[in-house]
Parts: sequence; C-alpha cells; structure tokens
Amino acid sequence: MPASEDPPPSQLKEWFDEARHRSLARELTTISKSFREDTFLRLTLEGLEDRSLMQRLHQCAVAADASLTGTFPQKVRVLQKLAPRIGHGFVPVFLCDFVATFGAHDLEFSMDALKFFTPFGSAEFAVRGFIAADPERALSIMKAWALDPDEHVRRLASEGSRPRLPWGMKLKGLVRDPSPCTGILEALKDDGSPYVRRSVANHLNDITKDHEDWVLDRLEGWDLGKEHLRWIARHACRTLIKRGHPRALKLFGFGGRAEVEAGLQLRPARLRLGERLQIEAVLRSTSRKPQTLAVDYVIHYVKSRGTAFEKVFKWTEIELPPKGVAELRKSQVIRDFTTRRHHPGHHVVELQVNGQRVARAGFDLLGKPGSS
Repeated sequence: MPASEDPPPSQLKEWFDEARHRSLARELTTISKSFREDTFLRLTLEGLEDRSLMQRLHQCAVAADASLTGTFPQKVRVLQKLAPRIGHGFVPVFLCDFVATFGAHDLEFSMDALKFFTPFGSAEFAVRGFIAADPERALSIMKAWALDPDEHVRRLASEGSRPRLPWGMKLKGLVRDPSPCTGILEALKDDGSPYVRRSVANHLNDITKDHEDWVLDRLEGWDLGKEHLRWIARHACRTLIKRGHPRALKLFGFGGRAEVEAGLQLRPARLRLGERLQIEAVLRSTSRKPQTLAVDYVIHYVKSRGTAFEKVFKWTEIELPPKGVAELRKSQVIRDFTTRRHHPGHHVVELQVNGQRVARAGFDLLGKPGSS
C-alpha cells in the first residue's frame, strides 16, 4: 500500500497477534490430526512482542513446518486447506513464505504451490528466490501464468518478476537484462484487469531506472490512442517524466523546454510537523503557441545530519494558451511516514515544468507541536 496510507508498524505487526496464532492453530487442528498445537503456539508466542511484522510472518512459517508431520508436499497440502479459512488479505503471505523457505529443492512443485496460494496472499516476494536460482525454468512457468484465468496469478507473473520490487529481493539478472520478461509484459499489457495492468506499468517503471531506452523503444510502438495502453505507458514513464527525460516528455505531447515565467509561494513560512503547507504557483506563458505542460514540485527534505534529499511530487498537467496565465494551488501535510522521517530545518521547494526547475521558495520546519 502507498506510504501515505501505511498504519504504524506497531499496528501492522498485530496482524500476527496472539489471537491470530491461536486461531490458526485451531484451524490446523481440525485439518490435520497429527498437527502439534503446543509446538506451534510455543514457537509463535514465545518472544512474540519483540518481533516485527515480517519476523512474525516468517516465524509462523517456521512453526508450521515444525508442527506438521510428513514430507514438504504433504505439509503444503495441509496448508492449502488452511488458506481459504484465514480470512485476511495479508496473513496468508506466511504460506508463501513457507514455500520459499522449505521448498527450494523442488522448483516445479513449489511454483505450483505459490500459484495456489497467491489469490489468498500475494506470492510476489516468495517467488523471487526461485527466479534468482533458476531464471529460465521459473520464468517459463510464469509466462504460462500470464494466461491464467485468475487475475491474481496473472498479476504474480508480472509483479513477482519485477527487477526492483520494493521491499523484495533485487533480481540482479533482470536488472542487467530485462528481456526475459518481454513475453510476460506483452501478454499482460492488454489484460482486462486494472490490477494486472498496474503491475505491468510498475514493472516497466522499474526497468526505466536501468534501461530507459529499452522501455521507450517498446512504448513508442504501442497504440497510445487506446486509453488503457496510454495509462500503462504514462505510469511506466512517471520517473522519467519527473526527471524531465526529453524522449518521455515528447511521447506524451509535452514537447520541449517550457516557455514560461513562474512564481512560487509557500504559506506559512514556518510550520511544525503535522501542519499543512499551502503551495501556490503562477505560470505566465511567454510563447505565441499553446503549450502542454507537466507541472511537478520538488521538496528538498532536510536529513538528520543537515544535508538534504529531494523528492519529486506529481502536481498536474495543463494546456497553457499563448500568453496565458495559470494559477495553481495545492496543500500538503508535512508528517512522518514509515518510509520518510522529517527533521527540523530550512526546506527548499522547487517548481518543475516539463522537467525544468523554474521557481523556488522555502519553509522552516520547527518540529512537532509542543516541542521547543
């Protein structure tokens, strides 16, 4: 989920709380007569409070292995009966972790197990070890997944093979050469599910970070008059557009250098963490021709040691007539996320149009309300 919607980590890890583990144990007891409930609960509940979300997830997989009897395939079959009983969108991911942890020796059976589990809890992280170990065999199976009737399986074909999946193992072979995934992406670009098409767009955006021309060569051959293909292409090029890549801008009609005079104002000039920053921009065309403009803004966040890092935010797209004027307004709450922490200091904000930095202003961040 996007960082702006992330609950605090202390809440996320409660998806695997004591009640959840006891519920899983009860279900497994009804599925398998040989299931050792005491072993499962001891391994999951001892030290539970000190574990993060992903540590709890992995420990649940370890406990399942220790408390079930039989071979790896026999244990998987028990867990396949458990999957539809869990009733949660994330908790079943531990079933995929079980396969990744204990099934590396049997690629084909494990891949089939991940295909089964992914509609219950995505296997996008678990499948990556199999791709890294045997990319030719794993990707061959995933190409077949791209034609599966289930949208979750089709999405896994794209999402699981993303070279730079956030929070996932980097697939170094696909970072070097993305071409083995061409068949998967081509098969899914016209998929009827927006859920699948978004994954295709994110996969292509991953590739632009290492092979921008490889992506643009393909997108330039698409019929961007089709709305769904244009959406994929735009989302795939979002990083390039934010960087002002000329070829990406041209692909979507933004043309070259923006002919504008620009002003940027921020209110208030000083604010505390958790308060709202008002951003106002004015663009005056200096051209005698209409212009299609991609407008973004860039915040230079102060780091703990006083240096800064920048983050580009998408703002809007406008059609600016000859000698026309556009007034834009936006607000943003300055708050901490799990992926970004704020520090007091002077923050620079820049206005970016068609990839050019055309105006700047700044604000001072003082800290949380009530702090000195």
